[in-house]
Amino acid sequence: MTELRLLVQLAGEAALLLWGLHMVQSGVERAFGGKLQAMLGRALGSPMRAMLAGLGVTAALQSSTATALMVTSFAATGAVALVPALAAMLGANIGTAAIVQVLSFDISWLSPLLILAGVVAFRRSGRAQIRDLGRVGIGLGLMLLALHLLVDSLAPVQASPTLGRVLDALAEEPLPNLLLAAVVAWAAHSSIAGVLFVATLAGGSVLLPQAAVAMVLGANLGSAINPLLQGGGRRGDRARLRLPVGNLVNRLVGCVLVLAFLPEISAWLAAATSTPVRLVATAHLGFNLAMSLLFLPLLRPLAWALERAMPDRPELDEAAPRYLDSGATVMPSVAMANAGREVLRIADMLERMLEISARGFAEGGRDSAKALAGMDDVVDRLHRAVLAYLAAIPAEGLTAQDSRRLAEIQAFAIALEHAADVLTRDVARHATKRVRHGVTLAEGDRQDLAALHDALREQLRLAVAVFMVEDAEAARRLVQAKEQLRGTERAAAQRAAQAAPLPLGEPGATPGFVLDAIRDLRRVGAHLAAVAHPLLERRGELLSSRLAPGRAAEG
Repeated sequence: MTELRLLVQLAGEAALLLWGLHMVQSGVERAFGGKLQAMLGRALGSPMRAMLAGLGVTAALQSSTATALMVTSFAATGAVALVPALAAMLGANIGTAAIVQVLSFDISWLSPLLILAGVVAFRRSGRAQIRDLGRVGIGLGLMLLALHLLVDSLAPVQASPTLGRVLDALAEEPLPNLLLAAVVAWAAHSSIAGVLFVATLAGGSVLLPQAAVAMVLGANLGSAINPLLQGGGRRGDRARLRLPVGNLVNRLVGCVLVLAFLPEISAWLAAATSTPVRLVATAHLGFNLAMSLLFLPLLRPLAWALERAMPDRPELDEAAPRYLDSGATVMPSVAMANAGREVLRIADMLERMLEISARGFAEGGRDSAKALAGMDDVVDRLHRAVLAYLAAIPAEGLTAQDSRRLAEIQAFAIALEHAADVLTRDVARHATKRVRHGVTLAEGDRQDLAALHDALREQLRLAVAVFMVEDAEAARRLVQAKEQLRGTERAAAQRAAQAAPLPLGEPGATPGFVLDAIRDLRRVGAHLAAVAHPLLERRGELLSSRLAPGRAAEG
């Protein structure tokens, strides 16, 4: 029973360590996730800047796996080149080692202070960012507390004669130690947790130096597996695996090199460090620094080899999502950036549909309706994929700002899909009817229809600006353009009412379906203008109702 109780106690303390790490990561992600992602995206231009950015983001998030998901998302969608993405992962690995260096010192006395300050900030502050930083403080305090408890729990184990025999047997067998630590780091989704676990065992004199160094190698190897499993994205798209495979190659090569000289390296570290815990932390930092120095000059040939081994998959299906990386849903800011890029593809498709619709009225082509129907199917499939992807983002990981952005992405995707439906079902039907009846449009009608399509294309560009950067000026122009479309419809209705009726096939005849087409095009503009309403309402520039005060009570 004593052994079982000890195992349960150790498992509980390890779980507390993991939960503290999770709270730190989620708190930083909620407080600065979008800013960290933007900073990382801007820095992924040159290898050296990318490596420093990867180090900084990992130090903030306390997780190289989280950084790997961000960088993999950028690289998989073609936003950054593979070389700086690989460099960012080198920096991320150094970042985890720097965190372990800090936590390896005996600062357990900070634990109650961090937890107290975190709870006060979380419970008392009205600002969301302060509450998220309070979550970070609680997480750090729990991590330090868990490490202290683990050391105390392992203290009685040192005197076990059975343990001594096991250690003697494993001292000459580094591979089992390496594999054990790899499994722990993989299960914890964190090399930090894995290395801290190894440091705790070493601090309790449970590990000899060679076994400790081998387990450090295993923790680094195990943490490189998670991005590989989560970064695959769409099935069969091997190009998305380039970055995690490149990072895994770095880990594997390092493990092989260190294992080849394990006795000498372990003896040197034991002589150069004062305690077993410092030995583990130094081994972790030295391993990642050495691998970065070794691989930084080799990134270009490594990227070339990865691109040859895992070529881009040809995009045979235009309706297949390109940016919806399923592995990124655990990082809300990354997932929503991916969804936003996919929605921009829908906007591009709608712009092409407007061009085809305009040609359908101007040139009288019979194939415009068929082309619009095919493109509408693409829009429908992308729209469904985006909404399903957003629904897969865990709601508990969303801040108020994240929730608002998620709603904006959903609303814009829905508005674009509705606009595409109107073009396909209604506007295209009017153009087809004109061709079928052989109608030659009056010059005023032709100009109105051409001007309306041009105006809608401009409205679409304004809507994209509002969606991407919350451009208030673009939002105001978008609402104004909607009112101008209303005026165009009224002018066309007056002209149709005043015109003398002509036979349907005569040049200059203005049948009713032209006015119907103008009205339906105005509906397209109304769907596009909807993206501006939430922003203008937040700024107090748009009334919630157009009804004049006092009118609602009359009648």
